Amino acid sequence: MRRVACLALLLPCLSLSPAQAEVKVLVADTIRTGDPAQPVVGAMAWDAQTGRVLSVGTREAVLKQHPQAPRIDAGKATVVPGLIDAHAHLVYLGNTLAQADLSGARTRGEVVERLKAFEKTLAPGEWLQGRGWDQNRWDNTDFPTVADLDAAFPERPVYLDRVDGHAGWVNSAALRIAEKAGKPLAGDWQPDGGRIVRDAAGRPTGVLVDAASSLVTAQIPALDDAAREKRLLAALQAAVSNGLTGVHDMGVSREDLALMKRLADAGKLPLRIDAYADGNQAALDDLCRDGLYQHPGGRLEMRGVKLFMDGALGSRGAALLDDYSDDPHNRGLLVTSPADFEVAVRKAEGCKVQVATHAIGDRGNRIVLDTYEKVLGARKGSDHRWRVEHAQVVSLEDIPRFARLGVIASMQPTHATSDMGWAAQRVGPERILGAYAWQRYLHSGARLALGSDFPVENVDPRLGLYAAVTRQDRDGQPPGGWQPDQRLSAEEAVRGFTSDAAWAGHDEAQVGRLQAGLRADFVVFDRDPLTVDAAQLDDLKVLSTWVDGEPVYTAEAVPAG
Repeated sequence: MRRVACLALLLPCLSLSPAQAEVKVLVADTIRTGDPAQPVVGAMAWDAQTGRVLSVGTREAVLKQHPQAPRIDAGKATVVPGLIDAHAHLVYLGNTLAQADLSGARTRGEVVERLKAFEKTLAPGEWLQGRGWDQNRWDNTDFPTVADLDAAFPERPVYLDRVDGHAGWVNSAALRIAEKAGKPLAGDWQPDGGRIVRDAAGRPTGVLVDAASSLVTAQIPALDDAAREKRLLAALQAAVSNGLTGVHDMGVSREDLALMKRLADAGKLPLRIDAYADGNQAALDDLCRDGLYQHPGGRLEMRGVKLFMDGALGSRGAALLDDYSDDPHNRGLLVTSPADFEVAVRKAEGCKVQVATHAIGDRGNRIVLDTYEKVLGARKGSDHRWRVEHAQVVSLEDIPRFARLGVIASMQPTHATSDMGWAAQRVGPERILGAYAWQRYLHSGARLALGSDFPVENVDPRLGLYAAVTRQDRDGQPPGGWQPDQRLSAEEAVRGFTSDAAWAGHDEAQVGRLQAGLRADFVVFDRDPLTVDAAQLDDLKVLSTWVDGEPVYTAEAVPAG
C-alpha cells in the first residue's frame, strides 16, 4: 500500500540528487509496451533529461542495466502507453467547462432549470451559454423553440450548443441582437452551409443549424487573453486527469495556436497537441508560407488542416445520398461546396499539409473520397495519411476505398453508443450497416484512429474503450451490444488510442508505444485494460499520467496501513 501511496503523491518518498536523476526506472506487475515483439515487460528505464525510453524488459534485466537509478514501483498496477485522443477540441472543451452543462437532460424543462441555476453566476447583461442539449433524448423529439426559453429569459440573450456542436438553440433576445447586426432572419432565404429552422409563416423558431449559428455567435463578445488561457488550462487539466497524454486538436485557429505556443514556451502544456488548422483560413496560410510547425519542446505541432464537408446526423445535417428515412425530402447539408473543398485540398496538398476532413453522411464521405482520389492522383499510394474524421455513415461500396486510397478512418466509439437509439431511424435498415462499422474498416485493410470528439462526447478515453469493446451504454444495454459484429477487441481499442492514433498524426517515431528511443509517455491504471472484464473498462482508475517521464497528473493518495 505504501508503494501506491508514493506513486499517487508524485513520489514524495524519493529524494533524488541531480546525478541520480539522470535515469529513472519504473517497475510494475504489468507494463504493456504496444510493441508486438515484446508486448509485456516488468520494467522500463528512461533518461530523465530527454524524457526518452532507454530500455524495456524484465525487471532483473533493466535493474541490472541501471543499478543506481531511482526506482518507482507501481506494484500491481498496469502501465500502458499514453492514450491519444485522435479527434478532439481543447478550446471548445475549455469554453464548455465555463458554460451550463445540459448533457443528459431529459426534457426541455430540465434544460431551463439547469440554465436558471447557472444564470445566478452571471453578471447583468452577460450572455447565457450552455451546451449538450439533445432533443433525441426527449419525449418530444422535435427541435425546441424560442418559446421554451423566453418565459424564463425574456431579456438576457441565450445561446445553447447542441450536443454535436452542429446546431444552436436561442431565445428571442439573441435573435433580436442578430437581426439588429445583420439582415432579418425571417423569410425563405438560407445562409450557405446552414439552415435557419422556420415556422410555416417563415419566422425563425429558435434553432440554427451548422453555418446559420454564426449569425448569432458572431454577436457574442469575445473573451480576453486571460480568460482564454484560463479556459484552455482547465481543458488541459481535464485531459491529463483522464489519462490522455496527447490530443489531435481539430480546427485550431491562428489565434488559438498562438495561445498554445505561449503555454508551450512557458512550460505549461502538460500533454502533446497535434493541432490541425481551422480550414482554408489564416492558420493554413501560415503553414503554406512558413512550413509545417513544431515547437522545440516537442509538445506542440501543426502539420495538418481540418476541413468540413457536411453537418451532423443528430441535427439531420449530415449529407446523404438519399432522403433521411425519418425526414422525406431532406438529404442534409454540405457545409462546404465540392468546388471550394477541392480548392482547399489542392492547396493543402501543394503545401505538403496533411488533410483531415469532417464527413458524416454517405454523400459527404463519397465527395471527400472522390476529391482525395482526384487530387492525389498517382500519389494515392504514397504515405500521405490523409484522414476522414468520423466516417460515420458510409456506403458499403465506399468502405474498401479507404484502404485502397491509404485514407485513415478517424472514428469515435462513443458516437455509436450515443446515437444507437435513433441512428437507424435516420438512415433505415440498409444504410445503418455502413454506420459506425469499425470491423468493416479493419477487415478491408484500413487504419482506424480512435478519439472522442470531446466536448461533443466526454473527455474520458475509458468511455471510448468501453464503447468500442461493448457497443453498449453504461447500463449494459442492449444485451450483447448494438450491431455486435462491429465490436473491437480490447487490444484493437487500446491500439486505436495509442499506436494507431500516433501513426495518424505522423508521430509513431515519438509516441504510441513504450520502446527504446520513444518518449516516456504512459498511463498507470489500477487494472489491466486488456484482461479486465469489458463491462469494467469504463471504471478503470487512472492512478497517474506521465509525459516525458514526468507525472502530469496523480490521483489522490491511497491512505497507507
